[in-house]
Amino acid sequence: MTLLAVPPLLPSIHRSLPLNESEIGAVSSLPILLLATATILGSLLIARLGARRAIIIGLFLIAAGGALRGLGPSVAVLFAMTFVMGVGIAFSQPALPSLVALWAPRRIGIATAAFSNGFLIGEILPAALTVPWVLSLVGGRWEAALSFWSIPVALTALAIWLGTPHQARLEDTPRPLWLPNWRDPTTLRLGFCMGTASAAYFGLNAFLPDYLRSTHHPELITVSLTCLNLFQLPASFIVGGLSHLVLGRRWPFVATGILTLAATVVFVFASGIWQAIAVGVIGFAAAQVFMLVLAMPPLLAEPNDVHRLMAGITTIQYATSFLAPLVAGALWDATGSNASVYLMVIVAGIVQALVPLGLRLPEHTRGTAWAA
Repeated sequence: MTLLAVPPLLPSIHRSLPLNESEIGAVSSLPILLLATATILGSLLIARLGARRAIIIGLFLIAAGGALRGLGPSVAVLFAMTFVMGVGIAFSQPALPSLVALWAPRRIGIATAAFSNGFLIGEILPAALTVPWVLSLVGGRWEAALSFWSIPVALTALAIWLGTPHQARLEDTPRPLWLPNWRDPTTLRLGFCMGTASAAYFGLNAFLPDYLRSTHHPELITVSLTCLNLFQLPASFIVGGLSHLVLGRRWPFVATGILTLAATVVFVFASGIWQAIAVGVIGFAAAQVFMLVLAMPPLLAEPNDVHRLMAGITTIQYATSFLAPLVAGALWDATGSNASVYLMVIVAGIVQALVPLGLRLPEHTRGTAWAA
């Protein structure tokens, strides 16, 4: 919620603060950079305190950093509090698959789909409601609109703290490891699969408002951002309902890469509502890859080692998705051409389709156990 509240407010932030396209890309990408660098610290936190405590700490950091980004307002505070928020996200995300392994070991597909669906709802609400409702509710102040979306995050942290028990590690159990295995080809390939999908998704969130203004279609901004997030919802139902067909297989990854390429071509050459629909299809493909990868660590690793595999995947994922929007923004500033936006998504789709071809998955990752 706090991360995706920024794109609808970019015009207001532009008017208030002197930010060029590279800096706009950095504001959107800074939490992604922190996910690429601080996720390993999140793995360490999980190994020492447990997944439940790690996600509580992470959510409170997200709420605090997200609420204080508009304090001032100033560029320095915006970036500093975005940093705090990004650290919180980095602590939280590796904990989620670990909680699936601990709380729902026999229903991994359903449990992954459930929390992934929560991700998607959290992305849809800011995109759809920030400008038409929240901004007017807070008197048109983008600073207060950013703070508004921290409220449900803080309430979620409080609910987990008060509503779930802590599971203490047994005294004779070895302390979990926390550093990812960087030599594991599965970690690398899953990381790049997830990274290209995130690059397409976060890149569009960062630049779509300015791209549509540059092509003289500002009326499509809200509907396009809403489609980008709303179209992701079917992905969670596919993972939850058809897990025995799509999880632990290569072809769904390849298919989503091809779908991303096709939708990008439509986006470039179509007009009106078809552009928004094409953006939505790209969002669906990104979400599908995201969920397919998130479901893998609880099956491939032991429950006390899920966080380590997830930290490796997430580090590669967000390093990729940080660099792509940054490069696209720099190219836009250097050339004055908005083509870097859709070229970034095209490259992401190509990599997304090719990287999984060499993915080696154990036979036990397939079958009806996922739907049990």
